[in-house]
This record gives sequence, C-alpha cells and structure tokens, in this order.
Amino acid sequence: MAGKILIVDDVATNRIVLKVKLSGARYETVQAATGEAALRLARSEQPDLILLDVQMPDMNGIDVCRQLRADPATQAIPIVMVTGCNDAASRIAALEAGADDYMTKPLDELVLLARMRSLLRARETDEELRLRESTCRDLGFAEGATAFQAPARVALVAGTRERALGWKHALAPHLPNAAPEILTRDEVLSQSAAGAPPDGFIIESDLSRPGDGLRLMSELRSRPATRHAVICIALAETMRETAAVALDLGASDIVAHDLARPEDARETALRLRAQLRHKTESDRQRASVSDGLRLAVTDPLTGLFNRRYALPHLARIAERARGNGRPFAVMLLDLDRFKAVNDTWGHAAGDTVLREIARRLSDNLREVDLVARIGGEEFLVVMPETTLAAARLTAERLRHVVQRTPVGVAGTDAGVAVTVSIGLAMGGEPTQSPLVEELIGAADRALLGAKAEGRNQVTVCASPTAA
Repeated sequence: MAGKILIVDDVATNRIVLKVKLSGARYETVQAATGEAALRLARSEQPDLILLDVQMPDMNGIDVCRQLRADPATQAIPIVMVTGCNDAASRIAALEAGADDYMTKPLDELVLLARMRSLLRARETDEELRLRESTCRDLGFAEGATAFQAPARVALVAGTRERALGWKHALAPHLPNAAPEILTRDEVLSQSAAGAPPDGFIIESDLSRPGDGLRLMSELRSRPATRHAVICIALAETMRETAAVALDLGASDIVAHDLARPEDARETALRLRAQLRHKTESDRQRASVSDGLRLAVTDPLTGLFNRRYALPHLARIAERARGNGRPFAVMLLDLDRFKAVNDTWGHAAGDTVLREIARRLSDNLREVDLVARIGGEEFLVVMPETTLAAARLTAERLRHVVQRTPVGVAGTDAGVAVTVSIGLAMGGEPTQSPLVEELIGAADRALLGAKAEGRNQVTVCASPTAA
C-alpha cells in the first residue's frame, strides 16, 4: 500500500467515494464519522495523512485540527481540510489551526492525489530526520535546539517586475520575519551557484514562456544549495493540471497568482510562513545529525556510518516497523576474496577499493536507506518500508554495480576486479521480534550461504528466527 489515510466525514456517501478513489491509487483507508472518533483513530492507527471535514455533528473540524496539532502523538501527521465552504475566512482559519492544505468539494481527484503524494513525501523525509536525530540523541551527540531564528529571505520571481512588486507590497505586512526581494530567473540561478540563495521562493508558473517557472523549480531542486528550499508556485485556480504537475515536481505548495485581494495575500503568507517554519526545523535536524555524527559515528575511511551508529538505528527502524506493520530489509554485504587484494596490491590499494565500493553502494540506494561499514570489508544496508521483491532487486543491482567496473588502483592498468556476496533478511512482521541480533544473524546466515554457493551471489534467509 502507498500509505494509510484517515478519512473524516459525517456523510457516509462522501467517505465511500473517497475510499474508492484512494483505494484505486493503492492507499489503505480508515474512516471516522465524528471528531471524537477522528482523534481516537489518529492516535491508535497513526495514519500517514488525514482528510478532515470541517462540518461534523460533535465538533468543528478546525477544533479537531487544533487538538491533533497539540497532541505529540499526532502533531506531525499531515492534515488536509476537505469542505464545501470556499470562503477566504474558512481557509485562513484552517491554515491558522495547523492544516497543511484546504480543498473544497467536489474534490479534484488529480490535484488531491498530487497534493497527497507531496505531503507523504515530506512526511517520509521528516520521519527519517527525526529517527536519525533521536538515534544521535540516545548516543549523546545531538545538541538542543536553539531559540534563535534568523530572518528568512524570500525571493519573488514573476513574469513581469510589476507583478513581482504587487506581490511584495501585498505580502510584506504579513511577513514580519521574512524579507521579500524581487529577483529575476538569472539572478536566482546565480545566487544558487554562489551558495547563498534565499530560504524560499514564490515563482510564477509561466515566466517568459509557459512552464518556465516549473523548469526553474526543477533546476533549483537539482542544486545542493537550494534542494531543501521552500518553493511555492503561483498560478491561477483554473490551472489544475499545472498544479498537479508542480506538486509532483517538488513544489512545497501552490499559492494564489493574483494577490490583489487582502485575504489572498494573507493566505499566501500563512502558507509561506508554515513552509519556512518547517524548513527551519528540518535544517536544524539535518545540521544536528551531520555535526553529531561526523566524527563519532562515521567510518573515517569510507565516510559511511559505522557499527556504533548502524545497530541502534536498525533497532529503531525495527521498532517503527513493528508498530506500522510495514516490512524492511536488512542486507549484509562482504567483498569476495578481499584479502587477496591487500596481499597482491597492498593495503593502500585495499583502502581505495573500500572507498570506491562505499561510494557505489551509497549512489545506488535511496536517501532514506541506511548504509554502513561494520567490519573490515563488510557493509550493512537497511531499507525501511521495502518489500522482499524490491529488496531482492536492489541487492542484485548493488551486486551488479560492484562487479561491473574494476576499481582503478595505482600501479594497475586494468584496475582491480571486485565482487560482493550479499545476505538478505526481512523484518517488520507484527508478530516478529524486533531484536537486532536476530535480524543480523539471519542476514549473516544468508551471507554464508551466498559464499558457499560460489560467491558473487544474493541469498535470502527465509526467516530471522530460523535455526
């Protein structure tokens, strides 16, 4: 399944229609008809996203949203308010209560699914950052959050300078901690290349040509300096297909194209401020993890995580999987006949091989996957929320990228040919023990099987608890 969605609506027909739409996109759904039931299910089911109606028999959806945001157990769950009211006051009230978006009935399925995908991607990244930070904290390396927050820089990129000036005048009163500045497309790219870009952008979808704004956003998302920036795309309400494409390409949010009305400017500022707060927290978490781990839990040769970090992090992934019922994969990888590399070409050549293999592994895994060096020539890979079929494909891909190209080593013309044996085990069954030792043991038994079968193999252990 793509994720678990809590549908909250007092009209059974509306819940059924939404369930059908979401089931077609492979989402699991949970339903609630009242605000009280919504609060209870949000805590017990821990959905990945909540579609919340405003009008309900026992309490207003805005109040439900506030309570969800006030509860540590549910405060991080994305919330999309769904209602028949399309007035500015209702939208602003929902955003002020903590909703991530506000959509009106009848729902546009194209935009709804795109917005859900966008929010679920962000949630997955947030959960991984929190997981990594909590691992660092348990190890004693995470620092407390600082109360200081520097003013944010926000670039306004419109098709004409007159439109950008209109945005600036409309938004400035609502952005006390952010300084809007007008930039052209070329100025944005120049600042990005110089490494001092704005924290956020509002970009018109069509600049000099249709789709120019989306192309600019894609370019910013590809650059390290702006990869995590807030990017809001401004477009007309009728441009539903463009809105869906923008969200799928990485837009943080969609905002009003014309800010002549004060309520539109206020809503846009609310959306932008929420995104900037989220970016500030994410940046802090990334910095905390990066600084805390760099020396203490990083292998100095390869730059990968070491055993000290990997095993506690694996334990957290196992515990989380036990709670949400989603499987994860554990792989042990061992370079074949690595001793011969050191004996033939020397230990410096062996170090070169280890660094290169570490790079190949990292380049061929997802950002949320864990890869660590846990022994001399042994590596650990953990893939959260992964099926056996997907994990096996990934293991075969890793085996192939290691074998495909010899490693260039000083003193050799053709390079050093390297292969790897991989043992794969799966965890995350609700009835399964989350003990790291059992998972590692299962992957190790599979690795020994791969070695016994002639090396350069992927072998799967049937069960972590198998003898």
